[in-house]
Amino acid sequence: MPDPARWPVATEITAGALRLEPLRAAHAAEAFTLLDDVRLHTWTGGHPLPPEQLHARYRRLERGCSPDGEQGWLNWMLRRDSDRQLVGTVQATLARTPDGRVTAELAWVIGTAHQGHGHARTGARAMAHWLRTRRVDVLLAHIHPEHPASAGVARALGLTPTDTTVDGEIRWTSEPPPPAPRT
Repeated sequence: MPDPARWPVATEITAGALRLEPLRAAHAAEAFTLLDDVRLHTWTGGHPLPPEQLHARYRRLERGCSPDGEQGWLNWMLRRDSDRQLVGTVQATLARTPDGRVTAELAWVIGTAHQGHGHARTGARAMAHWLRTRRVDVLLAHIHPEHPASAGVARALGLTPTDTTVDGEIRWTSEPPPPAPRT
């Protein structure tokens, strides 16, 4: 039986004009309208989920950890304060390294109509700060090399690109690069 207590639990975060609400299955109906857009999958692949599958996915994610307890799942909906409209999501998948450090694999999605207003940067920065205050050691993101907006968000988080490519995406990390070999 997984131990959800071994991972932090998402709490509400205020970030400028955005509120990060911990994901709940009840968000699915409202989120469907925001996320039902094939353009959001240009860089990540896949397709929008039908409402019932989105609700089931959110119900699973709401648990806060994988069934085996090996990963922590933190997910937030980004809501604009001015009109209370959902504009996107941010998420972190937590894992422990063999030496006991905690890593967070980050992702963000902003609805097409809300892109270009800094919501991804604001939401991701607030999430990264929250994670760091909970002793997450390393932040990671995987970004398609032709997606400059996401690369800009990663830079704003203090991440740098590595030489590692996974499924066509470049790994970005908060860890400094290894020292150059001495000659």
